[in-house]
Amino acid sequence: MTEVKAKKFLGQHFLTDEGIAKHIVDSLSESSHNVIEIGPGMGVLTKYLITRNNTDFHVVEIDRESVVYLHNHYPSLHIIEGDFLKIDLSSLFQDTYSIIGNFPYNISSQILFKVFDNRNNVTEVVGMFQKEVAERVAAGPGSKTYGILSVLLSAFYNIEYLFTVNENVFNPPPKVKSAVIRLTRNNVTKLDCDENLFVQVVKAGFNQRRKTLRNALRQLGLSLENIPAELLAKRAEQLSVSQFIEITKTIQS
Repeated sequence: MTEVKAKKFLGQHFLTDEGIAKHIVDSLSESSHNVIEIGPGMGVLTKYLITRNNTDFHVVEIDRESVVYLHNHYPSLHIIEGDFLKIDLSSLFQDTYSIIGNFPYNISSQILFKVFDNRNNVTEVVGMFQKEVAERVAAGPGSKTYGILSVLLSAFYNIEYLFTVNENVFNPPPKVKSAVIRLTRNNVTKLDCDENLFVQVVKAGFNQRRKTLRNALRQLGLSLENIPAELLAKRAEQLSVSQFIEITKTIQS
């Protein structure tokens, strides 16, 4: 098999620029010894990742054609055939690990929600995303692109927008620009509030982002009477992580 045909239903756009591939891999810190690559395709990142010393490296690939290609070209590679979203990551590593990939655009947000769910074990993420998604994740309070993932992830990660990638370095070219971002775990081990309630509050606020917090949070059916009026008068996109934590603490108390 000389090449793999990109499949639209899997959201595949194979990166063809070796310089960008190496740049992505170089963006992953050298201290990342346990690494999972999502959607390696024909191995444009894989070929650089396998040269890293002292790295326990796994790839997760759902496309059977790609799996066969990878087995043929990288016979010693540890390939997990399946859907990353359905894999129990704790079965791969008992310790912490990093995640890297040219992520399929149709599941890229779901990948990040899974990262959030596994935040105590995922120390770093370097990924290629649709530019709009990358901007949304890296956005701060007050931005129109600031949203649920921005808040949840920035509570536990330092987020960096690394660089933009043009359409013409993919096969087939996507209709949008792409971007690479890096998430690095911060020192927060636990939020100073009920973390499950925190997620509910953030989601409720942004699910009705045009409404004030007072109106958006009513769907939770919880008492809002002790929350400062100036916070309830704001919209979700105007609130920092610490303010969402403050609101959550007040609700649960």
